[in-house]
Amino acid sequence: MSAESSNGSQPPNTSSSSTIDTNADNNNNTINTSTSTNKLTSHNLASAVTAVENAAELSFGNEFDSDIQILSNAQVAVILQMSAQNALVRDEELHDVYKKTQKYVERFNTMKNPEKEHQELVDELDNLQGALTTFRKETEDGEEMELHGFEVAALMNLVQIDTMVEEAASLIPSLSRFPESAVDEILDLIRNTMIRIVSYGS
Repeated sequence: MSAESSNGSQPPNTSSSSTIDTNADNNNNTINTSTSTNKLTSHNLASAVTAVENAAELSFGNEFDSDIQILSNAQVAVILQMSAQNALVRDEELHDVYKKTQKYVERFNTMKNPEKEHQELVDELDNLQGALTTFRKETEDGEEMELHGFEVAALMNLVQIDTMVEEAASLIPSLSRFPESAVDEILDLIRNTMIRIVSYGS
Protein backbone atom coordinates (compact mmCIF):
# COMPACT_ATOMS: atom_id res chain seq x y z
CA MET A 1 0.00 0.00 0.00
CA SER A 2 2.97 2.31 0.15
CA ALA A 3 2.60 2.97 -3.53
CA GLU A 4 -0.48 5.14 -2.87
CA SER A 5 -0.77 8.33 -0.83
CA SER A 6 -3.13 8.71 2.13
CA ASN A 7 -5.77 10.47 -0.02
CA GLY A 8 -5.95 7.48 -2.38
CA SER A 9 -4.15 9.16 -5.29
CA GLN A 10 -1.17 7.53 -6.91
CA PRO A 11 2.07 9.53 -6.83
CA PRO A 12 3.81 10.39 -10.07
CA ASN A 13 5.67 7.42 -11.45
CA THR A 14 9.16 8.69 -12.04
CA SER A 15 10.40 5.28 -13.12
CA SER A 16 8.20 5.06 -16.21
CA SER A 17 9.99 7.77 -18.19
CA SER A 18 13.30 6.28 -17.21
CA THR A 19 12.15 2.90 -18.43
CA ILE A 20 11.00 4.33 -21.77
CA ASP A 21 14.29 6.16 -22.27
CA THR A 22 16.23 3.01 -21.53
CA ASN A 23 14.17 1.02 -23.99
CA ALA A 24 14.61 3.73 -26.58
CA ASP A 25 18.36 3.58 -26.08
CA ASN A 26 18.26 -0.18 -26.35
CA ASN A 27 16.18 0.05 -29.50
CA ASN A 28 18.60 2.54 -30.99
CA ASN A 29 21.51 0.33 -30.09
CA THR A 30 19.73 -2.64 -31.62
CA ILE A 31 18.99 -0.70 -34.82
CA ASN A 32 22.54 0.62 -35.03
CA THR A 33 23.99 -2.82 -34.44
CA SER A 34 21.65 -4.36 -37.00
CA THR A 35 22.51 -1.69 -39.55
CA SER A 36 26.21 -2.17 -38.96
CA THR A 37 25.81 -5.92 -39.31
CA ASN A 38 23.90 -5.49 -42.57
CA LYS A 39 26.58 -3.21 -43.92
CA LEU A 40 29.29 -5.64 -42.89
CA THR A 41 27.42 -8.57 -44.40
CA SER A 42 26.84 -6.67 -47.64
CA HIS A 43 30.49 -5.68 -47.76
CA ASN A 44 31.64 -9.24 -47.16
CA LEU A 45 29.20 -10.55 -49.76
CA ALA A 46 30.38 -8.00 -52.32
CA SER A 47 33.99 -8.89 -51.56
CA ALA A 48 33.21 -12.58 -51.93
CA VAL A 49 31.49 -12.03 -55.26
CA THR A 50 34.39 -9.90 -56.46
CA ALA A 51 36.85 -12.56 -55.37
CA VAL A 52 34.91 -15.34 -57.12
CA GLU A 53 33.96 -13.51 -60.31
CA ASN A 54 36.88 -12.15 -62.28
CA ALA A 55 36.44 -12.17 -66.04
CA ALA A 56 40.10 -11.35 -66.70
CA GLU A 57 41.06 -14.56 -64.89
CA LEU A 58 38.02 -16.52 -66.17
CA SER A 59 36.85 -16.98 -62.60
CA PHE A 60 33.05 -17.01 -62.30
CA GLY A 61 30.28 -18.11 -59.99
CA ASN A 62 28.91 -21.61 -59.57
CA GLU A 63 26.42 -21.15 -62.40
CA PHE A 64 29.33 -21.28 -64.86
CA ASP A 65 30.59 -24.58 -63.45
CA SER A 66 27.82 -26.54 -65.14
CA ASP A 67 27.73 -27.36 -68.83
CA ILE A 68 25.75 -24.38 -70.10
CA GLN A 69 25.63 -22.61 -73.44
CA ILE A 70 26.31 -18.88 -73.28
CA LEU A 71 24.54 -17.05 -76.09
CA SER A 72 25.72 -13.91 -77.83
CA ASN A 73 23.57 -10.83 -78.35
CA ALA A 74 23.12 -11.81 -82.00
CA GLN A 75 21.85 -15.28 -81.09
CA VAL A 76 19.44 -13.91 -78.50
CA ALA A 77 18.21 -11.29 -80.98
CA VAL A 78 17.35 -13.94 -83.57
CA ILE A 79 15.57 -16.10 -80.98
CA LEU A 80 13.52 -13.15 -79.71
CA GLN A 81 12.63 -12.05 -83.25
CA MET A 82 11.31 -15.49 -84.10
CA SER A 83 9.41 -15.70 -80.82
CA ALA A 84 7.91 -12.23 -81.37
CA GLN A 85 6.69 -13.23 -84.82
CA ASN A 86 5.05 -16.33 -83.41
CA ALA A 87 3.38 -14.23 -80.71
CA LEU A 88 2.06 -11.88 -83.39
CA VAL A 89 0.52 -14.79 -85.28
CA ARG A 90 -1.15 -16.00 -82.06
CA ASP A 91 -2.29 -12.43 -81.31
CA GLU A 92 -0.37 -12.42 -78.04
CA GLU A 93 0.99 -9.27 -76.43
CA LEU A 94 4.68 -9.16 -75.56
CA HIS A 95 5.69 -8.41 -71.98
CA ASP A 96 7.54 -5.13 -71.28
CA VAL A 97 10.62 -7.01 -70.07
CA TYR A 98 10.61 -8.97 -73.33
CA LYS A 99 10.45 -5.76 -75.36
CA LYS A 100 13.26 -4.14 -73.37
CA THR A 101 15.47 -7.20 -73.74
CA GLN A 102 14.80 -7.33 -77.46
CA LYS A 103 15.60 -3.65 -77.83
CA TYR A 104 18.86 -4.08 -75.92
CA VAL A 105 20.19 -7.03 -77.92
CA GLU A 106 19.16 -5.41 -81.20
CA ARG A 107 21.05 -2.26 -80.24
CA PHE A 108 24.29 -4.16 -79.65
CA ASN A 109 23.85 -6.82 -82.31
CA THR A 110 26.67 -6.44 -84.84
CA MET A 111 25.74 -9.54 -86.85
CA LYS A 112 22.43 -8.79 -88.52
CA ASN A 113 20.99 -8.46 -91.97
CA PRO A 114 17.23 -7.94 -92.50
CA GLU A 115 17.48 -9.58 -95.93
CA LYS A 116 18.81 -12.83 -94.54
CA GLU A 117 16.39 -15.55 -93.44
CA HIS A 118 16.24 -16.29 -89.72
CA GLN A 119 17.34 -19.89 -90.15
CA GLU A 120 20.34 -18.81 -92.20
CA LEU A 121 21.34 -16.41 -89.44
CA VAL A 122 20.88 -19.12 -86.84
CA ASP A 123 23.07 -21.50 -88.84
CA GLU A 124 25.80 -18.90 -89.35
CA LEU A 125 25.86 -17.94 -85.67
CA ASP A 126 25.72 -21.51 -84.43
CA ASN A 127 28.53 -22.50 -86.79
CA LEU A 128 30.64 -19.60 -85.56
CA GLN A 129 29.99 -20.48 -81.94
CA GLY A 130 30.92 -24.07 -82.69
CA ALA A 131 34.14 -23.05 -84.44
CA LEU A 132 35.17 -20.82 -81.54
CA THR A 133 34.23 -23.43 -78.95
CA THR A 134 36.30 -26.13 -80.64
CA PHE A 135 39.25 -23.83 -81.36
CA ARG A 136 42.45 -25.26 -79.89
CA LYS A 137 46.00 -23.93 -79.69
CA GLU A 138 48.94 -25.90 -78.36
CA THR A 139 51.55 -24.05 -76.33
CA GLU A 140 55.30 -24.63 -76.45
CA ASP A 141 54.93 -26.80 -73.35
CA GLY A 142 52.43 -29.03 -75.13
CA GLU A 143 49.45 -27.65 -73.24
CA GLU A 144 46.23 -27.35 -75.26
CA MET A 145 44.50 -24.01 -74.88
CA GLU A 146 40.85 -23.37 -75.61
CA LEU A 147 38.34 -20.53 -75.35
CA HIS A 148 36.02 -20.29 -72.36
CA GLY A 149 32.31 -20.02 -73.09
CA PHE A 150 32.38 -16.48 -71.73
CA GLU A 151 35.15 -15.55 -74.19
CA VAL A 152 33.22 -17.06 -77.10
CA ALA A 153 30.12 -14.95 -76.36
CA ALA A 154 32.20 -11.85 -75.61
CA LEU A 155 34.07 -12.20 -78.90
CA MET A 156 30.83 -12.54 -80.83
CA ASN A 157 29.45 -9.47 -79.03
CA LEU A 158 32.44 -7.14 -79.18
CA VAL A 159 34.50 -7.93 -82.27
CA GLN A 160 34.00 -5.86 -85.40
CA ILE A 161 35.27 -6.62 -88.89
CA ASP A 162 38.20 -4.22 -88.40
CA THR A 163 39.05 -5.25 -84.81
CA MET A 164 42.76 -5.87 -84.35
CA VAL A 165 44.54 -8.24 -81.96
CA GLU A 166 45.55 -5.52 -79.49
CA GLU A 167 42.01 -4.15 -79.30
CA ALA A 168 40.50 -7.61 -78.81
CA ALA A 169 42.91 -8.33 -75.93
CA SER A 170 42.03 -4.96 -74.42
CA LEU A 171 38.31 -5.69 -74.60
CA ILE A 172 38.74 -9.26 -73.34
CA PRO A 173 41.88 -9.33 -71.14
CA SER A 174 41.85 -13.12 -70.70
CA LEU A 175 42.81 -13.47 -74.39
CA SER A 176 46.30 -12.28 -73.48
CA ARG A 177 47.15 -15.87 -72.50
CA PHE A 178 47.05 -16.75 -76.22
CA PRO A 179 49.87 -15.83 -78.60
CA GLU A 180 48.96 -12.98 -80.96
CA SER A 181 48.90 -15.32 -83.95
CA ALA A 182 46.23 -17.44 -82.26
CA VAL A 183 44.09 -14.41 -81.44
CA ASP A 184 44.37 -13.34 -85.08
CA GLU A 185 43.10 -16.78 -86.15
CA ILE A 186 40.16 -16.37 -83.80
CA LEU A 187 39.38 -12.93 -85.18
CA ASP A 188 39.51 -14.30 -88.74
CA LEU A 189 36.80 -16.82 -87.87
CA ILE A 190 34.57 -13.99 -86.67
CA ARG A 191 35.40 -11.61 -89.53
CA ASN A 192 34.57 -14.23 -92.16
CA THR A 193 31.19 -14.93 -90.56
CA MET A 194 30.38 -11.24 -90.21
CA ILE A 195 31.29 -10.61 -93.85
CA ARG A 196 29.01 -13.45 -95.01
CA ILE A 197 26.13 -12.13 -92.90
CA VAL A 198 26.47 -8.44 -93.71
CA SER A 199 27.22 -8.86 -97.42
CA TYR A 200 24.29 -11.22 -98.02
CA GLY A 201 21.94 -9.79 -100.63
CA SER A 202 24.08 -6.73 -101.32
